Amino acid sequence: MASATVDGFSQGFVTPVAGFLVAWLGGALGLRCTNRSMHSGGGAKAGWLALGSTSIGVGIWTMHFIAMLGFSVAESPITYDGPLTAASLVVAVTVVGIGIFTVGYLGARRPALVTAGVLMGLGIAGMHYLGMAAMHVGSGVTYSMPLVVLSVAIAVAASTAALWSAMSAYGFRASLRASLIFGVAVAAMHYTGMAALDVEPGAGHGSHTGGMTGTQLLVPMLLGPAVFLVIAAAIVMFDPVLMLGHEWNGAPGTRPSGATSTATPQRHTARRQTRRQKAGSSL
Repeated sequence: MASATVDGFSQGFVTPVAGFLVAWLGGALGLRCTNRSMHSGGGAKAGWLALGSTSIGVGIWTMHFIAMLGFSVAESPITYDGPLTAASLVVAVTVVGIGIFTVGYLGARRPALVTAGVLMGLGIAGMHYLGMAAMHVGSGVTYSMPLVVLSVAIAVAASTAALWSAMSAYGFRASLRASLIFGVAVAAMHYTGMAALDVEPGAGHGSHTGGMTGTQLLVPMLLGPAVFLVIAAAIVMFDPVLMLGHEWNGAPGTRPSGATSTATPQRHTARRQTRRQKAGSSL
């Protein structure tokens, strides 16, 4: 059977660019919040990690459905299942939270980083395909498995890189670069997953009468996450530590909580010898 005509850019480049910007903003806020958590302890640390993970999760989810507003099938109307769409948001925030809290408390050591990156990547891919399951279109929807696997691999790689950057990218410029790369990777994952989609036209078109169109469902649902990102941006912008640039600069003997130490035993020995020599000279 011939495939239906699928267009992922029915609104031109408006939806891809807008989606990328939202993913970038969510990633930037998440990285800054995670970075900020390394200066905190107790409840404050957990609060910054929660704000960061929610920012990233909301940014990814919002990017996905902004991009979906530009998706169309010539031979069929598209409707969405409300509960499944909302569930995909919960999945995105939850799995990102697992990854962020794992590295936030265990640091960017390889076992924790790889485990958290894989779980977070699988969760992001799960959010994408759960969101696609919420979309009703055509009489049959199939996927190209090689492209599906590639999209999952991109999600895992992007998640691992983002988690590593969150613990290692000190300073505004480093976080900005890392979030730009993350935004590009999330967009690449989304459109790779969309390229895997194949819609078969048939009598089932429009049979899901209980669904809502993208304008009816997605536009109102996107308002909440958009407001959250604005509030999160305000919190980050007006935090004294981040505003005044009081960030860890690698001073000897200090490092943020959760950051891994790269100093070798030889370096520690050399430092102790230097301190002893200075103490002896002062006597």
